[in-house]
Amino acid sequence: MPVTVVKAKCAPYLRLGKPGHRPERVNLGDHEIVSIYGAEYRGIVQYYLLAGDVWRLRRLHWVMLTSMLKTLAAKHRSTVTAVARTHMATIATPYGPRRCFEARAEREGRKPLVARFGGIPLRRQKRAVLTDRHAVPGATRSQGKELISRLRAGRCELCEQRAQVRVHQVRKLADLARPGRPQPAWAQLMARRRRKTLVVCPPCHDTIHAWQPTATPTE
Repeated sequence: MPVTVVKAKCAPYLRLGKPGHRPERVNLGDHEIVSIYGAEYRGIVQYYLLAGDVWRLRRLHWVMLTSMLKTLAAKHRSTVTAVARTHMATIATPYGPRRCFEARAEREGRKPLVARFGGIPLRRQKRAVLTDRHAVPGATRSQGKELISRLRAGRCELCEQRAQVRVHQVRKLADLARPGRPQPAWAQLMARRRRKTLVVCPPCHDTIHAWQPTATPTE
């Protein structure tokens, strides 16, 4: 297991020599964030399972895990400890139980989608089969695909009612604040989530264009 490879694989997740969050992933859902980190880590580990010193990837595991937790913490404006406690899980492996981190995406009438990071024993597998594959452009879920999943959910992100939803979009987040006028609930929600799109029902969409107070889920 070349030490230079470990350093190179860790580099994208480091900021000033320490694990840092990935700003381009903050606006993704929890399931997508954990899924992307998990797929990247799993691909590297499975490639080097033939190495006698595959245990050297413990450094990569720590760096990627810390980066993932910091990204989730930045998304929810929380702490790394609180996020780790929320997503921590234990799975069974051929070498006994291993700790990992999971995120679930609930689906109505179907089993939830589970994304997992870690839980792979770093032990040599002499019979491991290497299959080199060419990278597929656009394999990582983009924000556009995330918007599609939000539309398919069929739930207004403002009043949380199920309806035939629409997408309200602004040119840039700075447009949400107008001098001399209070920021409405929908603008506050978009600013808090740092999203330029909001999936809403027709009544909320009409209210947004009228720039009037919108009903809250408790009303």
